Amino acid sequence: MTPAHRPHDHTFAVSTDDRKRLFMTMTPQARTTTAELGFPAILTPEALETAADPVLVRLDEGARTAVARCHDYLHRCLAEGREIYGATTGFGPLVGFSGRDEAADQCENLLCHLDVGQGADLPPGVARAALLARLWSLAHGRSGVALEVVDALSATLATPFAPAVPEYGSVGASGDLAPMAHAVRSLQGRGDAYLGAVRMPAGRALAEAGLQPLSLSGRDALGLVNGTPVTAAAAGLALAALTRSLASATALTALLADILGCRTEFAAPELFTALGHDDTARQAADLRAHLAGHRPGGERALQEPYTLRCAPHLIGAAATSLRHARRVVTDDLNGVSDNPLFIPERDLIRHGGNFFGQQAAFAADLMSITAAQLGNLAERQLDLLIDPRRNGGLNPMLAEQPGRDHGVQGVQLAATSLVVAMRRAAVPAAMQSIPTNHHNQDVVPFGTQAAITALEQARTLRLLHGSLAVALAQAARVGARRPSAPRCAELLDALDTAVAAGSTWAQAVRTTADLLDTWEPLEPSAEAGQPWAAEAGGRPAGG
Repeated sequence: MTPAHRPHDHTFAVSTDDRKRLFMTMTPQARTTTAELGFPAILTPEALETAADPVLVRLDEGARTAVARCHDYLHRCLAEGREIYGATTGFGPLVGFSGRDEAADQCENLLCHLDVGQGADLPPGVARAALLARLWSLAHGRSGVALEVVDALSATLATPFAPAVPEYGSVGASGDLAPMAHAVRSLQGRGDAYLGAVRMPAGRALAEAGLQPLSLSGRDALGLVNGTPVTAAAAGLALAALTRSLASATALTALLADILGCRTEFAAPELFTALGHDDTARQAADLRAHLAGHRPGGERALQEPYTLRCAPHLIGAAATSLRHARRVVTDDLNGVSDNPLFIPERDLIRHGGNFFGQQAAFAADLMSITAAQLGNLAERQLDLLIDPRRNGGLNPMLAEQPGRDHGVQGVQLAATSLVVAMRRAAVPAAMQSIPTNHHNQDVVPFGTQAAITALEQARTLRLLHGSLAVALAQAARVGARRPSAPRCAELLDALDTAVAAGSTWAQAVRTTADLLDTWEPLEPSAEAGQPWAAEAGGRPAGG
């Protein structure tokens, strides 16, 4: 398999010339990077996360040549008098009218009418990930932008600079026009921006980062805004977070089963061999690996409630959904979203709709629904844990002295609020089409809103898992229960030591959510389908 086809191989050596090219306009204090990315390579959701901090991006000479050749081809076509959308014409439904004569003026013409975003700013990490996603699309050399534009994006990503981008304004068709227009304005030194976490006028942020204001001409402005990088970036970041949460769901389910002393034949391999769903079988195998060494307490019912018995099925189904989303999001991140496309080697200009983010919209909605159901599972597992009728005799609300203290009663109330918020947010955006833009955009996917919602869902799910983790640690303390499975005991110890003495419950939830993000997931198990040792009494063992 070649490096260009390895999904997780996104670190490359960087030449001296590349470093000089990127750093020539940067101040010394800005010349610190934490990661290196190279094009061509597969841009993954996890690689997008590196853009939250300064990252060095390198285009190989083949990509640089392709970008320059496409830019030259655009100007040759213009000199020949060929009609090109956005270069010789107006924009959107005004395509039948001539655009402005001066190329720089035409760029301003576009950005001026798209500087309309509303709402709170996207997190700076999302805005920077969008710049990285746009760079990746432009680097294919099909958009006709100047090489200086691509270099400017690379230089920006090597600093802590992030454009201030309002959340609302894109319908996900004809690209993320309004959000990217705000991003471009910031790169020009207009509007506002962030330097690290500090919001300030964009001109000041550029100066402090050691960057020059972006200069645009030709098709540069349209090439920057006429794609779906905000959608792809938010969807990719959501996917990376949900992938971690999938591992958290398995680990917390195992710890719950261990603390309660459950029988674990609900994870027996024979069940999942018969079921036929590979992702579910893998999740069950991971659950068994977490529970290796577990000794059932002997006081539980033959069959556990679905929050435990069917957890491998639910988490496995979530894994299948996320696997589909990964394919879609990875395709989006590594394709070209723009219109028109230029193919100089064949002397072709193709006008079409590669800016239409329907695939990402469907995938993002699927992620939101998946996250909501994982949130349902975590909240119901928390409810099981605090109920003396079902938790094996632990105190109600896991209070040490019920009435004199209230244990995790508040944690559960907050978790209920969070899970209802997730359910409300799971309403699909991808079918909310409303005709707009003089009926030029008469059907639209709303992928941007779908992706931003998916990212919010992923962040809320972390807090639900943090809530469950806090309750599990409390249950172990109140009930003096030590997990018998070594892996579960290791997780419990990590949860206990992560929370500082004197922390509020809210702080504890956030701290444990952070811990779960860094908790090492199990390597894929190779034992699925193999004979499994029997529990006492002849039942299949839980690991």
